[in-house]
Amino acid sequence: MNMHVIGLGYVGLPIAVTFSELGNVVVGIDKNKEKIDLLQKYETRITEAKLKDLLIKNINAKRLSFSSSLESIGKADVITIVVDTPISLGGVDLSYINTVVHDIANYLDGYTVIVIKSTVLPGTCKKIENLIKQLNPKASFDVVSIPEFLREGMAIHDIFEPNRIVIGVESQRAKNILEKLYSPFKNKTKIFFTSRSSAEMVKYASNSFLAMKISFINEISNLCEKSGCNVYDVAYGMGLDTRIGEKFLNPGPGYGGNCFPKDTLGLASFGKSVGLRLTLVESTIMANESRKKELADKISYFVREYKTPKVAFLGLPFKAGVDDCRKSPSIDIIIKLLDKNIDVCAYDPIPTGIDNSRKILGSRITYAVDAYNAVKNADLIVFGTECENFKFLDWAKIGTLVRNKIIFDLRNIINSQEARKNGFVCHIIGTSNT
Repeated sequence: MNMHVIGLGYVGLPIAVTFSELGNVVVGIDKNKEKIDLLQKYETRITEAKLKDLLIKNINAKRLSFSSSLESIGKADVITIVVDTPISLGGVDLSYINTVVHDIANYLDGYTVIVIKSTVLPGTCKKIENLIKQLNPKASFDVVSIPEFLREGMAIHDIFEPNRIVIGVESQRAKNILEKLYSPFKNKTKIFFTSRSSAEMVKYASNSFLAMKISFINEISNLCEKSGCNVYDVAYGMGLDTRIGEKFLNPGPGYGGNCFPKDTLGLASFGKSVGLRLTLVESTIMANESRKKELADKISYFVREYKTPKVAFLGLPFKAGVDDCRKSPSIDIIIKLLDKNIDVCAYDPIPTGIDNSRKILGSRITYAVDAYNAVKNADLIVFGTECENFKFLDWAKIGTLVRNKIIFDLRNIINSQEARKNGFVCHIIGTSNT
C-alpha cells in the first residue's frame, strides 16, 4: 500500500519506519528541510530504540523515502497526519493540522483515506472533512481517527506489539482499506472499530486517566512519608488487585512530556466548552503542578544551612531513555531551584537530552560530561530520572567528590544501601527512612 506520513517527530517518524518495515511504500514528509536532509543521510536526532536500524534497512530497500514536498500526495492510498496540537488560550490549537489540510487538499487525486493520528478533540475529523470538501469539492476521500498510544523510547515496540488499536471510521470503503493496512496485527491484538468522535475521545480519556493515576500515587507517597509507611510496598499491594493494576503506580516528580500535560489540559478545556467541569481532571493538573513545587521546597530545605548551596541534578528529560525535555519535571524543578538562588550542575547520559534541556535553561545552569563531574562540590545530589546507569555509581568515589553527603532520590533508582555504607544520608520519596 502507498502511504504518506506528514509530520516526522517523535510519533510520525516511528510510524513511517515501521509501516515501511511491514511492506508498505512509505513517504515521510516534513516541512523542516534540515530534518529531511538528515533522514536522507540515514540520520535522526530522535532517540528511539531500533529506529535507526529500521530507517537504514527500509531506505535501502526503497520502501521508505523522505521529502519536504507534497507533490507525491496524489499517489497515496493513505495519508497519515501526525503534527502537533498544542494547547492555546482558546483550548487545543489546530493551526498545524489546518495548515496541512489546506496544503494537501488540492493534491488529492483518486480515493484517499486521511488518517488523523494527531491528538484531537471529538468532532475534529468532521471539521477536517468539511474543510477539505470546501477546498476541493471534487476530492474523493474519507477522514478517520486512529489515535496513537506510543511510549517515547518504546515507540517501535509499541507499534509492532500494540495492546490495542482503536479506529474511528464511518465509511465501509475506508474500513476495508484500514483492515488491509492493519492486517499484520489482527492476530496480535484487539482492533476496535468505533465512531470517529469516540476514537478521538479514547485518546484524551486514556491519557487523563493515567495522569490521574500518577498524581494519586504521588499524593499517597506524601501520606506515606508522614505516617511511616513505604509507598513502594503500598503501590505493590495495590497493583496486585487486577482492577487497579501495577502500571503507573510509580511515585516520582510528576508526569511530563508532550502528551499527559497537554491532554489533561485539553480535556479540561473541552469539558468547559460544553458546559462541564471535569473536577477530577482539573485536580490532577493542579496536583501535578503542586508536586514539583513540593519537591523543590524539599530540596531547598535540605540545603538550607549552606551559604551558597550547589545541587547536582542527574536526569533531565521527562523520563529515562528519551531526550524529550518538554514539560520535564526535572526541568521545572530546576527552574524553581534557580528562583531560590541555588546553583545547579546537571548531567544526563543522553547527549541530546542535554542539548534539549539547554534550549530551555540556556546558561542558567552548568552541564557536566558525566555524573562524577556533576557531583563535584555538591551539597545535594538529586536523581530526576530512572536511568539504569545511576544504579551502578561508585559511591566511594562520589564520597570523595561531594561537599556534603546528601541524596534526594525522586525515582527510587539508586543503591541506597551502598550509598549509606559510604556515609550518605538518603532521602527516598514515599518513605520515612533516611
